[in-house]
Amino acid sequence: MNRQPSPAPRPPLPFRLFQGLLRLIPRPVHLALFRLLSRLAYRLDRRHTHIARVNLDLAFGDTLPETEKRRIILRTYENLMVLALETILNQGASREAILSKVTFERPEILERALKSGRPIIFQTAHYGNWELGTLAIAARFTPIHIVGRPLDWPWADRILTATREQFGIRLIPKKRAMKPMIAALKARVPVGLVVDQNTAEKDGILVDFFGHPARHTPAAALLARKLDALVIPVFSRTEDFRHWTVSFHEPILVEKSDDVDEDIRRHVQAQADVTEEVIRQKPDEWLWLHQRWKNQYEELYRVR
Repeated sequence: MNRQPSPAPRPPLPFRLFQGLLRLIPRPVHLALFRLLSRLAYRLDRRHTHIARVNLDLAFGDTLPETEKRRIILRTYENLMVLALETILNQGASREAILSKVTFERPEILERALKSGRPIIFQTAHYGNWELGTLAIAARFTPIHIVGRPLDWPWADRILTATREQFGIRLIPKKRAMKPMIAALKARVPVGLVVDQNTAEKDGILVDFFGHPARHTPAAALLARKLDALVIPVFSRTEDFRHWTVSFHEPILVEKSDDVDEDIRRHVQAQADVTEEVIRQKPDEWLWLHQRWKNQYEELYRVR
């Protein structure tokens, strides 16, 4: 299902000049530079390196050797830098250029959901190249409204918005997002949510994540129950930072019993379970730099 997108906002001239310069640099040079920068970040960014180590210890304990944990943290920095590069290069790219970077795995899951006529919620995580995954889905299948927090720097937020709002994608600010999400879903425009970060106690419910309690947003579950929406987990992964696989998982169906709270809790736990499964299969693609368990283990994240 391809629909004509409306024009995306235009980024400022200095960004376009910088983007043109990056496009002249061969890919191997990009990757070599980012590997070097990743090692520098690992050594200098003591706070986030500590956060990543705490997360890995909570998730895997002694089942992973220290050498593997160091490799995963280094890869996390490298993945974040490549994501930034790709986000810059993908601004203004053609539909064909975006799709040339992506292979879809189990696309029939989304195709069936679109044919069903039911509202669709994409559940994803800060895993792989989540920004490219959204662009590719919009370029190939359907427009999407995505929920995100504006960046603190207006100029950077303008650039990121220009990249995100292509191929019919529209950004919903995270604050007071529920009403516009409902409006999009009622209009049968899918909504994308990133649901793998810690929340405040009042905003999330406790679920099991890697064997530890973690706060998780119930937004997708609440919308699914209210609007009979299909929640489709989707994640991207790569082996070479040149091509990504965007993988669709079977929809998480909401139960409707007399115990609404338990129905929501089960649905949210299912979201956490599929995210954990994906991370366990290839842990070096997740953003380990976020304080995922801060709500329950805040003292562990303090750098001493």
